[in-house]
This record gives sequence, C-alpha cells and structure tokens, in this order.
Amino acid sequence: MGTWGRSILPKHVGWVVALAWLLCAAVAHADQPAVPDTLQQRIAACTTCHGVHGEGSSGSGFFPRLAGKPSGYLVLQMQNFQHGLRKYAPMEYTVRLLTPQYMHEIAEYFSAQQVPYERKPVPALAPSAMQRGEQLVTAGDPARQIPPCQACHGKQLTGTEPSVPGLVGLPYDYISSQLGSWRTHTRASAAPDCMAEIANRLAPADISAVSAWLASREVPADTHPQPAGSIAPPLHCGVLQAQGGGA
Repeated sequence: MGTWGRSILPKHVGWVVALAWLLCAAVAHADQPAVPDTLQQRIAACTTCHGVHGEGSSGSGFFPRLAGKPSGYLVLQMQNFQHGLRKYAPMEYTVRLLTPQYMHEIAEYFSAQQVPYERKPVPALAPSAMQRGEQLVTAGDPARQIPPCQACHGKQLTGTEPSVPGLVGLPYDYISSQLGSWRTHTRASAAPDCMAEIANRLAPADISAVSAWLASREVPADTHPQPAGSIAPPLHCGVLQAQGGGA
C-alpha cells in the first residue's frame, strides 16, 4: 500500500466508527419507551411498599398506611427523611431528589385516599397490660408526665390537621418500632421534639401495652382527621408550633 493509503485510511476508519456509534445510540434511545409524566409514575416508589392507594403493606406491619393521613404530616415526613431526621435508607434514597412541589403532590394524593383498613396480628398480652395501654392512650400517666395520646392525635385517634397522624388502624409492629426509634434517635422532629420526650418517659412494657391496645381498636366510621386548631398540645411541640397544629 502506498504512503497516501496508509495516511488516509485511519481517518476514514475513525469517522466510520464515530458515525456507527451515533447511529447505534440513536436507535437504542428510540427503542426505549418514554417514562410517562404522570402522578402514578411518580408515586410508583411509594406504592411498591405502601400499597397502590397507600393502604399499607399486607405482608408486613412495618410499612404503614398513608391513606387518609393529613397531607401536612406526609410532607413533613418526606422532608424529615430528606434532612436526616428520620433514618431508613430506602426512604432516604427515595425522597432525596424530590422537590417541594412533588412532595406536596404525592402527599395530597395519599391524603385523599379512602380505602378499607386491614387488621394486622396483635400479640397476646395480659389483661393488665392492655388496661395499662388503654390508660396511657386515654388518660396518660400524670405521675410520669406522660400525656394521653388522645390529647394530640384526637379523641378518635384519627389525627388532627395539619400535621398530626392518626394512630387508629396502625399495626402493632409499626407503632412499637416508631416509639423505639424516638428512643434511639433514629426518628426525630422539629425541636422541642415532644414525641421523643414522651417515648423516653415510657417503660419498654408501656410501649408494648400502648402498641397492642392501639392496634386492637376498632376503626371508627369517620376516619378523617380533626380540623386544625381543635387540640391544645399538653407539651411544647416544635412541629405543631411551626405548622399551626395546636389550638
């Protein structure tokens, strides 16, 4: 081969390879279906664990119900995972790039869902333990400065707008694990963190008692949260003061 052939062939080969790569990339991109820009697509990561309508996982008591909870509460929890106040790697990864607009859109969807509750197993506790659970939920324990759950979560335990969740219908596993998370500082909220204070005043047996009593309650006919301003928080709670959740 002459000198001219040796010098020009590599250039032609380079252009051919580059053009072939661009064509292949274009074809591969054309074969990929476009991701639909819909709410159902955006909540797919949520519904995988929490159910299509946020009804909670039927296979595990650790994935709670989102349906019907105040939208302000749901937004706050996504923000808490995003800011490191709540620790759970899959949720932290899921929400890390969500914009405020997306979080509000997702929260409004689940808040509006009204679907049947599914009863989860409750461990068998002694009658005295169940009585203790009922006492803590409805009357608290003044001697240990533990207010009743009903003081913030509502008389029917369905929550209060805009940021206090309902407790009725939640599984035993989830309630007990979250109270434990407040004690171990893997769950937190705006200071002063009243739930952390309360959880640390509860004995381990109290956590079991409260969780079992709540998980065994019948769900009321009306599960909507109480309106904003209908409660007077017994403790200073940063999240309520910031969002106007108290009376």
